[in-house]
Amino acid sequence: MSKHNRHTEPRKEQTAEAEEPEVMDVVDTESEDSTAEAQAEAAETNLAEELDAARAQIEKDRNDYLFLMADFDNYRKRVTREKADLLKNAAERVLLGLLPIVDDFERGLAATQTAADAADVRKGMELIYSKLAKYLETNGVKAMETNGAPFDADFHEAIATVPAPDDDSKGKIIDTTQKGYMLNDKVLRHAKVVVGE
Repeated sequence: MSKHNRHTEPRKEQTAEAEEPEVMDVVDTESEDSTAEAQAEAAETNLAEELDAARAQIEKDRNDYLFLMADFDNYRKRVTREKADLLKNAAERVLLGLLPIVDDFERGLAATQTAADAADVRKGMELIYSKLAKYLETNGVKAMETNGAPFDADFHEAIATVPAPDDDSKGKIIDTTQKGYMLNDKVLRHAKVVVGE
């Protein structure tokens, strides 16, 4: 048995030595676990802070967007109102400019009741007409020059065609039955014309 005991004892020592490093490994694992937990907590805290910061940024962006939309809506309403006022006031200005001409017509009509000479009435009508034409011209309205001009469907409306008196008159305007007018560079009213063919 003593032989057997000798062999057994060294084995116990080897087993004890082998067990000690395992205990040390457990201690190292525990410290690694606590470090990992601390890192996980720190990462979780960082993520929570980043999430809060992102939520705050989203809320700020949302508020900025809502303010911008409200600003734009107010701008759109103001521009629409100003445009309506501009159109209303533009018509008012034009009509106000026509009132003195209406006054002249009324005076001319009153004068025809006592006028003995038709030449005086004609002279008064010519003065009123020239005043009206000048007023229209100052507002950008001009009469089209049509007689003898080549026919252009963008500016003229042909109401009839007649045989041209000569070859040069073919495709040209022979007579104007109603004047056309331009407002700046836009056709206000097409001229009604007779075209030679």
